Amino acid sequence: MSKVEDFEELRPLLFSIAYRILGSVGEAEDAVQETWLRFDASATRPVSTKAFLSAAVTRVSIDVLRSARVRREEYVGPWFPEPLLSDPYEDPARSAELADSVSMAALLLLERLSPLERSVFVLREVFGFGFGEVAEAVGRSEAACRQLVVRARRHMEAGRPRFAADRGARQELAQRFFDALKDGDVDALRELLAADVQLVGDGGGKAPQLARAVVGAENVARVLGALFPMLSRVDVTFEPREVNGQPGAIFRDRDGRVLHTLALDVLDGRVQAVRSVLNPDKLGHLGPVADAWAVHREVKRARRQVD
Repeated sequence: MSKVEDFEELRPLLFSIAYRILGSVGEAEDAVQETWLRFDASATRPVSTKAFLSAAVTRVSIDVLRSARVRREEYVGPWFPEPLLSDPYEDPARSAELADSVSMAALLLLERLSPLERSVFVLREVFGFGFGEVAEAVGRSEAACRQLVVRARRHMEAGRPRFAADRGARQELAQRFFDALKDGDVDALRELLAADVQLVGDGGGKAPQLARAVVGAENVARVLGALFPMLSRVDVTFEPREVNGQPGAIFRDRDGRVLHTLALDVLDGRVQAVRSVLNPDKLGHLGPVADAWAVHREVKRARRQVD
């Protein structure tokens, strides 16, 4: 095969590695493009194209992450990964690891790791690379990589437990959640929420926070039950979709432009967290982006009319 064909065959894997290291669709796409430029400029063909490209995209992603961490420390409000609707890389043998690692909760845990720990964990624990390949990719010894994996695994296991494996039950609960949301049914919402559920939005200072961080089933149910009927009055609609491998939805204004995404963490038959990405800079890859401030003003006017 030609270089282009080799690269295109591996593009889904390269993007999936980069996204898990970076938590950003745009940065991951840029890392993949930089990897292609390095591959295209190489005078010789590597023994293993997969190993060469995986190592290259990992190194590029580590460099990008190191500079991105400074920006994230100065980020306004909670930082969430850019929403991902579908993971282009599929591997039936590792489907559980791939699905679990792309969830919002897992990506937020990965944020706690150093760039090296994060990269080694992603290559070894998520994609099943051998320690020799991991060591080559990050420029460390195999022994050092084993230590990095142990530390990273300890941090990850100390976080949230894995999500329920019963996909059907999770989707059924999500359907009930969105039905209750559409109806503004506070009682029905309350029954679906964990006692310590959190409702959090990432606007990055560039979109109105429709709700500050809210904790507790009663509080979250009341906020959601009051807010979304108001959105529907100004012709905001939502489309249930998987977001980062978990139940979620895309909300759109009356012209079909993306207003925000919403993702649910579901565990033990309850919604543990409701996370919304409102920052317009994180939504452009999903399509034309709505003017969230204009929608916010309409909602305020609609609320005054009801009151």
